[in-house]
Amino acid sequence: MHLLFTINENYVSVLETCIRSILRFPCEGGYDLYILHDQLPEAVQQKLIQNTAENARFHFISVPDTAFSDFPQNTRYPKTMYYRLLAAEFLPETLDRVLYLDPDIIVIRPLEELYHMSFDGNLFCGATHVRKFLTRLNGARLQMPEDAPYLNSGVLLINLEELRKPCRQDILAYIEKRQAYFTLPDQDILSALYGNETKLIDHLRYNLSDRMYFLHNANFQNEKIDLDWVRQNTCIIHYCGKNKPWKENYRGVLDCFYHEVLSLQN
Repeated sequence: MHLLFTINENYVSVLETCIRSILRFPCEGGYDLYILHDQLPEAVQQKLIQNTAENARFHFISVPDTAFSDFPQNTRYPKTMYYRLLAAEFLPETLDRVLYLDPDIIVIRPLEELYHMSFDGNLFCGATHVRKFLTRLNGARLQMPEDAPYLNSGVLLINLEELRKPCRQDILAYIEKRQAYFTLPDQDILSALYGNETKLIDHLRYNLSDRMYFLHNANFQNEKIDLDWVRQNTCIIHYCGKNKPWKENYRGVLDCFYHEVLSLQN
């Protein structure tokens, strides 16, 4: 199974916990972990391998400083956020697909079903965390195609075979046109250019955050879920946004899964 991560040195410890959660579930052939990074020191790379390398092969790929010099970035949104959009430029041509995961993720069930999912002719498989009203607002802000979903970019199954067709210029042209309206640049670009070429997956199973857990249960039309349901049905917990279980101001109920994995490291 080919997995993709993009990090800088600040997120290495978080990535370590994410990887540990994945390796609890052996898969046939093991895992190949491709890590696109921004000058990650060799010592840090070796420490990550030593701390997590069970049934896994690491492939560290340094992205040149100039590769994203034309992309908008700041301290909150560094250039590493764009690596997933052009991953096909840096990954081996022998790969036809890769599963991208944000490092602030915990895997609580095997990934095979998601990884082997059919693209059905799409470029990505991904989830949305945005309901219809906000989707329309985002559509107007970003001039998105009608009915295109606004995507959460934290979990993406990427069709590398199709994305090797040139897309950098399309992205740069869109940035030049709409960057004044960006709020989350990587998600804005992904949704505007590829939302209607993305197969939607169930966020409750493959990209569940505390916010989406509470919003689902707050809707009287939905069948309520609890932590037992999550444990039996959800594959990926995503601590997206500022609400992180390793911070003192965390508010939510899904932190139990993070602490379970953390306890395995001690």
